[in-house]
Amino acid sequence: MKNRTLAIVLGGGQGSRLSPLTESRSKPAVPIAGKYRLVDIPISNCINSDINRIFVLTQFNSASLNKHIKNTYQFGHFTDAFVDVLAAEQTPDNKNWFQGTADAVRQCMQHFMNYEFDYALILSGDQLYQMDFNEMIDAHVKAGADITLATLPVNAKDAPDFGILKSNSENIVTEFIEKPASELLPGWTSPVSEEMQQEGKMYLASMGIYVFNRDLLVKLMNVKDTKDFGKEIIPQSIHNHKVISYQYEGYWTDIGNIESFYEATLALTDDIPKFNLFDNSNLIYTRARLLPPSKISGTVLDKTVISDGCIIHASRIEHSVIGIRSRIGKGTTIVNSYIMGNDYYQELDDIDQNYNNGKVMGIGERCYINNCIVDKNCFIGNDVKVNGGSHLPESDNPLYTVKDSIVVIKKGAVIPNGFTI
Repeated sequence: MKNRTLAIVLGGGQGSRLSPLTESRSKPAVPIAGKYRLVDIPISNCINSDINRIFVLTQFNSASLNKHIKNTYQFGHFTDAFVDVLAAEQTPDNKNWFQGTADAVRQCMQHFMNYEFDYALILSGDQLYQMDFNEMIDAHVKAGADITLATLPVNAKDAPDFGILKSNSENIVTEFIEKPASELLPGWTSPVSEEMQQEGKMYLASMGIYVFNRDLLVKLMNVKDTKDFGKEIIPQSIHNHKVISYQYEGYWTDIGNIESFYEATLALTDDIPKFNLFDNSNLIYTRARLLPPSKISGTVLDKTVISDGCIIHASRIEHSVIGIRSRIGKGTTIVNSYIMGNDYYQELDDIDQNYNNGKVMGIGERCYINNCIVDKNCFIGNDVKVNGGSHLPESDNPLYTVKDSIVVIKKGAVIPNGFTI
């Protein structure tokens, strides 16, 4: 089905729940796992499924995302493969920004219709998972479905956070409810595998991944008053079209806020992480950088992922992810943290001149960093103490933000010597 499918990645809205990481970049452009961007995940899943005609829809802070996609996904002259960004644009017929997920697709339909396709694969740009979309599309075709939803079995504790659907023994979706109250759940169980039953995962949550037949998508997009797939199009379609559930039992998480982003990133340090970066059949593609190997001197490392091009003299790094080109000084301890790294190396002369005043890019000497996300290109001086945790009230400052007990040092922040959070 690969040549009959067009992939559409929804970049999301302003991404305020991921602020301050989204203050100067769109949500799909947020760096993850030290060397990737969030948008690399759905795009890589498409490429690994041999689906290589991909649009990314965005409207906020899209400059860095445009640059990343332009520098990363180049397929050559002798193929029809592409990854293109479509930003919200005003036209004579429409003066508005995207009003929701369905409205984003509606406003871009004129671009999609320039291509031949039988199926539209609609994806979210802020989820972490590895899926073979061909299996989902094959199930869609075999069932003769009009719409297929990817669904994840969840337990009663997690179900109220999702759109929950009910399916029958043939995987046909019969009902849908958005974020049901706990007392409603007993009537919303669906047939799931024996393994999922044993784990108490009896409810099917929508993953925000859809397959639409082309003709039906065109028809639905002509209905101007529908704005969102999950809240309007899917519930309204259940009784008018054949909608089926495709159950996925692998690892999946929604990167919706700082806490989920932080937890998903640090989970990569597990001995056997649920999201496997080392899977030959599920490669994660990103921009190819000509970086040197990382250099580590006198550092005790435990459950730590270190990206390319780092220079590390820290005393200890534990349960942390260290991004590209990171520089970490002597005597520093980093625990439970994600250091995103830097976009460039500071010149040696500049380092020498600023060595004692705390304006050296990276993390200085004798620092303690715990429960923290350090955004890119930060200048953290010597003897800085950052100790995130539940003892810190939520706050937003020019240099940092505290959310969900996590301290987020803002992109490009200059933290002076001896500063304490």
